[in-house]
Amino acid sequence: MNRSFRAMVVAPLLAAITITVHSATAFSQAPRSQGAPASARSGPNAADVEFMSGMIPHHAQAVVMAGMAKSHGARSDVLALCERIVVGQADEIRLMQFWLRENGQPVPSATATKMKMKMNGMEHDMLMPGMMSDEEMAALDKARGSDFDRLFLEGMIRHHGGAITMVDKLTGSTGAAQDDLVYKMSSDIYADQTTEIVFMEKMLTTVPPLSGARAP
Repeated sequence: MNRSFRAMVVAPLLAAITITVHSATAFSQAPRSQGAPASARSGPNAADVEFMSGMIPHHAQAVVMAGMAKSHGARSDVLALCERIVVGQADEIRLMQFWLRENGQPVPSATATKMKMKMNGMEHDMLMPGMMSDEEMAALDKARGSDFDRLFLEGMIRHHGGAITMVDKLTGSTGAAQDDLVYKMSSDIYADQTTEIVFMEKMLTTVPPLSGARAP
């Protein structure tokens, strides 16, 4: 990668940290729903529990996807993004597990990539919005070089979009996100992933189409 290309793509990606701070500030100024304070409730808000529980497997899959970059020949700007995702989302998983534990809720494993849901008395493994199917994850794992870059960016753009959908559902739920940690977590996820989508869309325009062997 020549220096001009690195200046065009890599430097803005690293600058995203500063942009994210401003985005998070704007998000934090939005009015929160007027639910009862935590002290007046008998337990944690159900929408808060659903969000924190569901976001753990959502993040866990992102960590797996991003963790492939180095061994799968990702180019340098994609690799830099992946390293940011691995560190940031692993930290957020630990915070969400802490919150669930403190509120007496079941705590999903940091490596669980599906959410356990009970329907009609039976437990099912569910994918959260935007997540990759098992088949898509297998295709990503087989890809190398620019094919990996394209499948990763396309998949992670959709993945991030799913996280934003989950935040929107949370903030639209009665009494949700009144807890300080839930509110901070959801606002950080919204700001970070909205910013990263913009950069990934720009990066994707510079990635070659899938090779014939990988094309659908």
